Amino acid sequence: MRKLLLFLLVLLIGACKNTQQRNMGNYVLVIHGGAGTILKKNMTPEKEARYKAGLEEALKKGYAVLEAGGTSLDAVEATIRILEDNPLFNAGKGAVFTHDGRNELDAAIMDGKTLGAGSVAGVRTIKNPITLARAVMEKSEHVMMVGNGAEQFAAEVGVEIVDTSYFRTEERWQGLQNALKEDSIKAKLDHSFLTPQKAGTINHDNKFGTVGCVALDHNGNLAAGTSTGGMTNKKYGRVGDAPIIGAGTYANNKTVAVSCTGWGEFYIRSVVAHDLSALMEYKGLSVQVAGKTVIKKVGDLGGDGGLIALDKDGNMAMPFNTEGMYRGAVTKDGKIEILIYKE
Repeated sequence: MRKLLLFLLVLLIGACKNTQQRNMGNYVLVIHGGAGTILKKNMTPEKEARYKAGLEEALKKGYAVLEAGGTSLDAVEATIRILEDNPLFNAGKGAVFTHDGRNELDAAIMDGKTLGAGSVAGVRTIKNPITLARAVMEKSEHVMMVGNGAEQFAAEVGVEIVDTSYFRTEERWQGLQNALKEDSIKAKLDHSFLTPQKAGTINHDNKFGTVGCVALDHNGNLAAGTSTGGMTNKKYGRVGDAPIIGAGTYANNKTVAVSCTGWGEFYIRSVVAHDLSALMEYKGLSVQVAGKTVIKKVGDLGGDGGLIALDKDGNMAMPFNTEGMYRGAVTKDGKIEILIYKE
């Protein structure tokens, strides 16, 4: 009897290990739609369903690209375009307003195979900024373009341009009005040096709506992309981490693809996306441990937010230090996972 029990125990342990192995290295695409104070008690069932549907549509789009043999870059761009076109998210159509009542858009994309990268910041007429970021990478000798110059380049290379009114949504406009009425404590993020102690008292934007995607294709190539409308009531042409390579966006076939969302100033100062890759490359940390490490660094400085990361072997991580983060992933066999709250 004792030998039989021991034999059964060995079988059980082996089965558990096999299950873990099947669950590891199984992801091909991961997305986020922003992190912040996202509480189930504040979410109506209808709105939660809309967010989940939006995330699912984006995941299915990216997965279809990969299944058809598309590159990780193709999948990242296609996925983020879906999120940019969805007014629920703070990117593209749903971008928040600046203090001056404008929509200013930022985006970046990076190729893990070549370390090629492209980004744009402060554009106002580009329907899908992620597409322009890719054009900067592939059709220019530069990495980053901003403002009017980026829009001039867009016109020259045929990237779709729209009137500024396209980006206006009533919900975002009311968000700006509320911020102005409150004397916009949040806007101080853009022109005041905040110690970690002071930062912790700021009642800043309830939700960072940056969107992002990381992907791994059939050829083993990684790519990352991020797109955002910035921070409600921002001033002085402030730019966050999303379009800054190594801060909010990074991809390297040797290690990992990363897209961040959160309080951008802290992600820039911590060079979060590249730091995660470096921890994996130089210290041999797993993507999960490296992800938790860099988010802790952000928190220790007084910032908050989260990130998504997908390593070269298909292991993924979604760490965050806020109440929630819109996030989802799809496995290589097409299984979709969508999460919103701390779970």
